[in-house]
Amino acid sequence: MTERETTIAAFLANAGWSDAQRRRLAGDASFRRYERLQGPRGRAMLMDAPPPREDVRPFVKIAEHLRTLGYSAPAILARDLDAGLLLLEDFGDDTFTRLLAGGASEEELYRLAVDLLVDLHRQPQAAAIDAPPYDEERLLAEAALLTDWYLPAIDRPVSPAAREAYLSTWRQAFGVFRDQPATLVLRDYHVDNLMRLPGRSGLAACGLLDFQDAVIGPAAYDLVSLLEDARRDVSPTIITHMTKHYLDAFPSIDRERFLAGYAVLGAQRNAKIVGIFTRLMARDGKPHYLGHIPRVWRLLDGDLRHPALSEVRRWFDAHIPAEQRSVPVAAVSA
Repeated sequence: MTERETTIAAFLANAGWSDAQRRRLAGDASFRRYERLQGPRGRAMLMDAPPPREDVRPFVKIAEHLRTLGYSAPAILARDLDAGLLLLEDFGDDTFTRLLAGGASEEELYRLAVDLLVDLHRQPQAAAIDAPPYDEERLLAEAALLTDWYLPAIDRPVSPAAREAYLSTWRQAFGVFRDQPATLVLRDYHVDNLMRLPGRSGLAACGLLDFQDAVIGPAAYDLVSLLEDARRDVSPTIITHMTKHYLDAFPSIDRERFLAGYAVLGAQRNAKIVGIFTRLMARDGKPHYLGHIPRVWRLLDGDLRHPALSEVRRWFDAHIPAEQRSVPVAAVSA
């Protein structure tokens, strides 16, 4: 038994779950891993997030905050923060992704997800938590993942001057939402991380996962995350309906400015994801995310058509022509 397994066994024994059967679940893009426990006390989920690469404290903080606001984040049944171990309420298997693949109503599930965002963004206390600001520095660092990871992988590294010009265009674009109210942004709000919970009604029926990277920032970000899904083609009808549904809930909002911010955040997020998926291959040995890059480029191309991104679009056209916006060849062969 490894040292880590010994630590986990002691944690489960202290929590009263030493006699549970353990089944490892598929991992994600992080270094966390999950196990489903089944025993005399029922079912639970073990989150194994080994330090120093992972830290469960942000997850605990955001989960407790979301539950205080009335949302269905998993209850924390036991914790060892220093060891990076949590025992969580088991929400089951009905992710929105699985339900959609099984023929569930796209309109119904996306409406539930948008209704939760509307409610969250109406709550002034949502931002009353010590979470990092989604400020210009953080947004720029994320946008730079494209220049720092993707471009070298397609043999088009940029000079320091070109990289700074890239960041300068983003600084200009970020002005569209700089003065807009900030709220809690869950960051990875998409169908893989949303669950339909049986026996719960209203917004409580929407289970929330993978929110440990939450920040305080522009409200449009999570709507973009939901509707410009890197892993799934969302129908244009759903995008139109859900954007209207969200905006109709805020009749006093400046729609044109909101949609400009939506496009800018969508472009920033998709540029970041192209870089992250490349980094997952190059640094972490996880090449399967590369299959999503063509979709992400299509989403990014769509965002770049907005006038608020005219300078960013010019940079892309000059440094990454359309024929170069593809899956890195070196990455595919890795």
